[in-house]
Parts: sequence; C-alpha cells; structure tokens
Amino acid sequence: MKLAIPLDEMTTVEKLQAIEEIWADLQRVSNEIPSPGWHADVLAARENRVREGKSQFSDWGAAKSRIREKA
Repeated sequence: MKLAIPLDEMTTVEKLQAIEEIWADLQRVSNEIPSPGWHADVLAARENRVREGKSQFSDWGAAKSRIREKA
C-alpha cells in the first residue's frame, strides 16, 4: 500500500505529530515487530563489556547531561 502524505504542505510540527502517532501505534503491537539479528549481537557485546568492567550503566538523566556537556 502506498500512502499519499502531503509532506510539502505540512508544517514541521504537523510532521512531528504524525511521527508521534505512528510510533504510538507501533508501540501497541511491538511484539509483532521483528528485531534484527544484529540487535542481539550488540546487546551481547554490551553485556560482556559491563561484565568485564569496561562499561557501566548510567542513569538516563546523568547520561543526557554528559551528552549535552560534550556538545
């Protein structure tokens, strides 16, 4: 099915609202969305780094602050 969305006529706010509605809809059926195989590889590598003491978990608020400081 091809959708005809008038992107050229939409404001940035309208486009963001459309994206938010699509994400909200996808979240309701998230168990139906297949995860790519490489996701498992990335997660396993990250778990290994944490187990080996090479990485650690951060609180999301603290992580955002660090990211903003680097920018």
